[in-house]
Formats: sequence, structure tokens, C-alpha cells
Amino acid sequence: MQTLQIGITGGIGSGKSLISKIFYCLGVPVYDADSRAKYIMTTDGILIREIREKFGELSFNGETLNRAYLSKVVFEDPEKLRILNGLVHPRVAADYKTWVARHTHCRYVLKEAALMFEAKSNEMLDEIVVVSAPEALRIKRVLKRDVQRTHKQVEDIIRNQMPEEEKCKRADFVIVNDEMQFIIPQVLELHTRFNNTPIFN
Repeated sequence: MQTLQIGITGGIGSGKSLISKIFYCLGVPVYDADSRAKYIMTTDGILIREIREKFGELSFNGETLNRAYLSKVVFEDPEKLRILNGLVHPRVAADYKTWVARHTHCRYVLKEAALMFEAKSNEMLDEIVVVSAPEALRIKRVLKRDVQRTHKQVEDIIRNQMPEEEKCKRADFVIVNDEMQFIIPQVLELHTRFNNTPIFN
């Protein structure tokens, strides 16, 4: 029997990290692709060289990734965002594969990623969970969390992500995180389902 690989995604401010933490509290290993990507972008020599080649020396302050510069560049130009993702996603995919190999004793693991469908990493997973919330609520959450961002910046990020409606269509399961429905029962239902899903080599 092999380890079931579950993906969890959702637009910015949807609350996917909160949902992932609940799964983690239930004993489920969670791979945070976005955090790992940030780490890899500052430690992977090949990726660092490629970023410098494509985005110039301003993409780094010495050995430190210039996140503010890169964010400004890619969110103003969808093609540059595509190029950056094309560099980063394969390195994250390789890192995730190594991580899964260390968790083969687990019934199932969770991979959290904002751009799961965009990066096509969903194709490597068994089931996909989308966390859904109204856009106005998502914007409110992000502005409260990231005080340095403006309303327009958050809207721009949302526009650069796959529409939530499309994510939900592609999902195997949807968790509604609209602050009106209880989320823990939704998580527990999926936890029970995944623990009882037969997967064989």
C-alpha cells in the first residue's frame, strides 16, 4: 500500500494555510510548497543563477533574494511571471518528491500550494482540495495580514491567479471558508475519507 498524496490549494486569502494547519494537528505531514519555493530560491545554486540570468542582478541583494523587486517585475508582466514560475516549479517538484519519499510510512500526506493548477502539480497528486472564500473576504484577510500591501496590489495578485470558480470546478473536494460555515467538521470528514481510501501499488 502506498501513501496517498493530497493537494490543497486556493486563492490568496482563502485560508488554505489555516486548513493545512488543522490537518497537521491531526497528525498529517504537510509540505508547504510556497515556503519551500522561497527557501529553494535562496539556496539552490542552479536556480539562483537562472534567476540572475533572466531577471538581472537587481533580483538579488548580494546573496539575498530581492523579493520586492521580483514581485514588482512579475506582477506587472504576466510573461515574466510565467518565466519565473517555469524556473521555480520544477525545482520545487523535485524537492517535494524527495520529501514524499521520507513519508512513505504515512497513510496520506498533504501538499499545500497556491499555484497548484497553474504549475500542473495537481497531475502528480491523487486528490485535490480547494479552499474557497468570497473575494471581498479574501481581500480583507490579506490586507489585515499583510499591512504593507494595498487594496490594488491584492486585487492584482488575485487577477494573476486562476479564478476561484475554475479551481472549484477542477477540485475533487471543496472546503468553504466563508466564516459562516464551520471548517473543522469539513476537515474531519475529509480526514476520515482519506484515511480509509484504499491505494495499492
